[in-house]
Amino acid sequence: MDPSNSLKVMDLFAGCGGLSLGLENAGFYPVFVNELNDDARATYIRNRLEINPDLARPEFHAADVKSMLSSPSYLADLEKRLEEKFGIKHGELDLIAGGPPCQGFSGIGHRRSYSVDKKELPSNHLFQDMAEIIRRLEPRAFLFENVRGLLNSKWTSDGQKGEIWQAVHATFKGLGKYRVAYRLVYAKDYGVPQNRPRVLMIGIRKDVQSPLVNDSASDDALERGFLPKPTGGAPSLEELLGDLVAKDPSGSTAAAPMTKYASAATTPVQKRLRTPRGGKEPARKGAPLTEMEYTNHSPRVLAKFKAMHAGNGRIPEEFKTKKFAQKLLPSTWGPSGPSITATSLPDDYVHFAEPRILTVREWARLQMFPDWYQFEGKKTTGGLRRAGNPREGVFDREVPKYTQIGNAVPVGLAEAVGRHLAEILRRPAGGARGELDPKAWPST
Repeated sequence: MDPSNSLKVMDLFAGCGGLSLGLENAGFYPVFVNELNDDARATYIRNRLEINPDLARPEFHAADVKSMLSSPSYLADLEKRLEEKFGIKHGELDLIAGGPPCQGFSGIGHRRSYSVDKKELPSNHLFQDMAEIIRRLEPRAFLFENVRGLLNSKWTSDGQKGEIWQAVHATFKGLGKYRVAYRLVYAKDYGVPQNRPRVLMIGIRKDVQSPLVNDSASDDALERGFLPKPTGGAPSLEELLGDLVAKDPSGSTAAAPMTKYASAATTPVQKRLRTPRGGKEPARKGAPLTEMEYTNHSPRVLAKFKAMHAGNGRIPEEFKTKKFAQKLLPSTWGPSGPSITATSLPDDYVHFAEPRILTVREWARLQMFPDWYQFEGKKTTGGLRRAGNPREGVFDREVPKYTQIGNAVPVGLAEAVGRHLAEILRRPAGGARGELDPKAWPST
């Protein structure tokens, strides 16, 4: 990736980098990253050392977003560093993207919030910090993403439905210099093998003119031309994961990890995900493969999974529990397309062809991470280490590999959105690229 010919992006609350990777595939170059969790941030940086080794330097990454705002000079000094290193002057940063943590907004997050009012969760106010950074740096555009539950969440149990989203939307519209619109999108509509709804809010600076966008009063980002039209084309799970099936007739899940590809790539999505960054050919049969360590299920769990395969997904009564009900993944989708959403819990789903849960690599493929992408930290964890306990003031959480992947924005969705934004930013209707000219701002 040539930084001199790329659009520049700053990624806030970056997680393990799904949003960034999709944007990079679309022509954006990461110049700064913020991520609080050490393992997720290490994953992000590790996979970008080849294109921007400066991200490993403390001058170009930050852990706590609040530290970026606590010092009056931090952002000003950062702008100086960005100009010295990349030639980015004030107002010339192309995009600030980010998804503030959503603990308590998603359905699963709500169940783990211990009945604490959402206004009491510090992470639920980080959107204000993102807005403040945008206000100070004035990028040409911004992209805010979050879970569907944000649209209907209340600050308190007796609050009004949707009041949190009203506050978020008003905060970003209040920036003034941006045309702002949003939409609830589904990843499956953009070629991702998941349903996975996400709220995407786009802000385009008012002096950035493009024939692709319009200045109607609508808040719908698709109607305004801020988002691309759906394309469909999500692969089936057999098309996505078929080359990773061990084809072990015994059904054993205690086998050694698959460290080499057992077969050649046969589908377009397999070939794409097996192609190294910057490479032209997919990895061949026998090439090294990582993150295919199998979970060693107990005999009872293994028997349950085999029964589910034999019963077309039905769980026999003797195997049912009150905790949760696992689902057997379908090898092909029904008429409505993908029906699943990857979460932080790999135990939610059983492999469509083998009596086991998915490996880290297969979980990553659900999010369209390529096989060269490596993840730092533990494989998984549980209980308070993953969920924290807000009622006791415990907000720190471990973010193991499965959780990093489950929390990520699907790479394919991010790439589709990124390509559209890149076209908007590269095709101005008039005026110099990156020029801050208040006279050119149309009404919101």
